[in-house]
Amino acid sequence: MKLYVNCKATPNGDGSEQKPFLRIQQAAEIAMPGDEVLVAPGEYREDVSPVFAGTAQKPIVYRSMETGGASITGADRFTNWAQYEGDVWKLAVPNAHFHGYNPYTTLVLGDWLDQGVPAHTGEVFLNGKSLYEKDSLDKVLAPEFFNGSWDREFTKHTWYTCQSEEHDETLIFANFQGKNPNIEYVELSMRAHCFYPEQEHVDYITLSGFVVTKAATQWAPPTALQEGMIGPHWSKGWVIENCEVSHSKCSGISLGKYRQQHNDNKWSREKYKDGSQTQRDCSFIAQLDGWSKETIGSHTVRNCDIHDCGQTGIVGNLGCVFSLIENNHIHHINNKGNLAGAEIGGIKFHAAIDVIIRNNHFHHCTRGIWLDWQTQGTRVSCNLFHDNCLVRDYSLTPELGAGLSMGEDLFIEIAHGPCLVDNNILLSERAVKLPTQGVAFVHNLFGGAITAVGCGVKNGSKEYDSTRYTPIHKPHSTDITGVMSILHGDVRFYNNVFVQRPVRQAMTDLCAYFTDHEWDDFNLTVGTVPFSGYMTEETWKSYFEGYCGEGGGNTRDKYYMPLPVWTGGNVYFNGACPCDIETDATVDTEHDVMLELQEENGTYRVVTNLLDYLPEAKTICSDTLGMAFEPEERFEEPDGADIVFDTDYHGARRPEKPVAGPFSKT
Repeated sequence: MKLYVNCKATPNGDGSEQKPFLRIQQAAEIAMPGDEVLVAPGEYREDVSPVFAGTAQKPIVYRSMETGGASITGADRFTNWAQYEGDVWKLAVPNAHFHGYNPYTTLVLGDWLDQGVPAHTGEVFLNGKSLYEKDSLDKVLAPEFFNGSWDREFTKHTWYTCQSEEHDETLIFANFQGKNPNIEYVELSMRAHCFYPEQEHVDYITLSGFVVTKAATQWAPPTALQEGMIGPHWSKGWVIENCEVSHSKCSGISLGKYRQQHNDNKWSREKYKDGSQTQRDCSFIAQLDGWSKETIGSHTVRNCDIHDCGQTGIVGNLGCVFSLIENNHIHHINNKGNLAGAEIGGIKFHAAIDVIIRNNHFHHCTRGIWLDWQTQGTRVSCNLFHDNCLVRDYSLTPELGAGLSMGEDLFIEIAHGPCLVDNNILLSERAVKLPTQGVAFVHNLFGGAITAVGCGVKNGSKEYDSTRYTPIHKPHSTDITGVMSILHGDVRFYNNVFVQRPVRQAMTDLCAYFTDHEWDDFNLTVGTVPFSGYMTEETWKSYFEGYCGEGGGNTRDKYYMPLPVWTGGNVYFNGACPCDIETDATVDTEHDVMLELQEENGTYRVVTNLLDYLPEAKTICSDTLGMAFEPEERFEEPDGADIVFDTDYHGARRPEKPVAGPFSKT
């Protein structure tokens, strides 16, 4: 059955083409498996909560009749502002208007949020751009520039909120820098979501072709209910496609976690258990609660434009398993710098089991992709990364670069793999942050450094051992088979190209500032050189030859030393450096390689002369890569099939004798 919705219809519609519903929620309350909800162009100010699940054979489809024509927004427009003083205007909103959820009394809160100044989940928008919240009216009356934002010139557009002392009202004071808010288009985000079921297990829903924007979402750490502007809320088989997703306070799309009773944001609430322990608890509790491939995950996010969200473009813990993320444009995430802490990135996943992230474009995010804990069977393939870093245009300070916030294209943290990274273009100054093991890099182009090798796996204690232990899974399953610390190593580099590019002086100065840092080594030299000192497989195995029983002195050290590293067919230009165990590396000191990314009308292309100087290489396959050490799982397809790296970044077939890097010679 087809159900029709039109925001210009009369309120008494029946969902037919002749008498469409006025609101999408009216259709969401009756749509059944196999139904299609067709939404006419226009603006829908509502929080849609699908009631019934579809099936794998008969999903329930919500479709904008014109791609990008129907907009679901969490914001309302206000035109009753009163001038307060100078450029500052005042708005009074009766609290009854918020219908039980007031984003201007609700603070952004949760585990791993490092928020120096309190922030509310609400936002004030001027002509589609969000203003900067302040914690006092004085800072709105006399605003200053904020150098932590990518858009410094707009940071004097500020706002402050408080409750009226005289009436049951929320007061908003906003500095519009000379604009009249009653003439301009000024909105306040009012709703916690835009398309998100209240109940769990509302399976097999498709959302296609909508603009989804401006929800007052909450911080989404892995130890809490992870809410997004769009989200399946602990379900299976959703498809989110051809949508523009933007301006969520925290996360745009959440594929993540359900609310665990007595274990939701437990670290922040009770303080006594460290977040690392409560995160382990989350995984085991989920398994007891029925987390499995049969019930959760297997979502698809494709062909979406995801941008200008405060925390993540896509977030997920546990609920993201077995999902496909492809052909998306994910950009300008966390650019305001108004939210700080862990859990920030274009994509932030925990438990990305058998997740495929391919053919996406990540740029101008503080961090492109962050794969944390339980990254197993994951493949990151044929993605373009650039400008994923701290703010470029203004001076960098140690405060901006402290903790986990230096920024990079790809961050893989304390997981055991296997994680396959192939045919990607990584052009940010810091390409990969790698405090982990069980990773294979094949046919990538690195224009930035590998960092945090051999560090970043403890948890900050100065006096006691704070080693973090993370779960290991049965291959291609959510079943947990054990936990283990990170030994380091167990990394493979085959047929990659490394090009040392100029690094901005501000980044060089900032990295030089930090010494003896637990979380990062602040390396800026491109290449595998951070793995110098690691063993080959042959040397590593020699430590175990003849070992039998307890004899031979301190023989058990061998079980806790770093694991070996494998290399082959890598090529280095412009001063990029191999590690000391590479025997077949090509280090080209003769040619000056050009590597530039050019953009014209939204289309990006890599301009380089690399292909003129690349030697022939060997074809790499699953047998070359072997298996990740702890889970004893091969680098293979989710269905267990072998992988042969015989196609390039563009999908073209490689010749019998390929070259290194993501491109084939034509």
